[in-house]
Amino acid sequence: MNLNYVAGVLGMMMLAGAAQADSFVNGGFENGTTAGWTTGGGYRGSVYNADLTPAQLLPGGSLYSDSGSRGAVIDGSYIDPLLGGLVGSTIYSGKYAYRAEDTWTGGYGTAISQKVDNYTDSQIVFAWKAVLENGGHVEDESAVMKLTLTDNTTGQLLVSRTYNAGYSGAGVDTRFQTAANLFYTPEWQVETLSIDKSLSGHSFTLSLLAADCNPTAHTGYAYLDGFGAALPVPEPETYGMMLAGIGLLGVVARRRKQA
Repeated sequence: MNLNYVAGVLGMMMLAGAAQADSFVNGGFENGTTAGWTTGGGYRGSVYNADLTPAQLLPGGSLYSDSGSRGAVIDGSYIDPLLGGLVGSTIYSGKYAYRAEDTWTGGYGTAISQKVDNYTDSQIVFAWKAVLENGGHVEDESAVMKLTLTDNTTGQLLVSRTYNAGYSGAGVDTRFQTAANLFYTPEWQVETLSIDKSLSGHSFTLSLLAADCNPTAHTGYAYLDGFGAALPVPEPETYGMMLAGIGLLGVVARRRKQA
């Protein structure tokens, strides 16, 4: 065998591996942890909403004081403690999702973020829900959530969702409903960004922040799930049930035909 040929083939394979585009890590939290993500948190009582960013609560940020211990990966058995069934499923797809910040008060915030480099898939998809307590404060002091998708290559902000529980209701939109003093999204809010030629190969960062109100007595938290290149598909066992159902329909149809 020609050794030069073998060396050339191996070199081409190595180059192909190096050029392979990156993908999301644990975008649906399906390993039951936040592996692949950066998490953080801290006290936000001294900061108004206009000045509050996810980066401040992440490692190296001015408000960072913990690893995001008030956030949690949740499973399908988790029921929203304040709204119960009103908020619907706390899992968008698969078996797990992430809750940013706890459901208590105290003036704290939690942030979670993931960066992907050299991204070449056709789209970026993710889903979120939020619960924000209206404590009668102005918008700049109320419980808040901020979600951003940034093109790091160009510095452009591609998706930006900021909502707060200001007493006037101006801090939310039609995505939200109300129950007592809570603003909440009963449906998962699915965000989809198409990646055209002008964006292909760029670096992107998704960040989510959820925080209690500035005066510290009202809660704010958000759920995140399904960060990836496509809308999630049913679990394998769901496919099995679907196939079994189709098979049963076929049996019934054959029996009716024979009858």
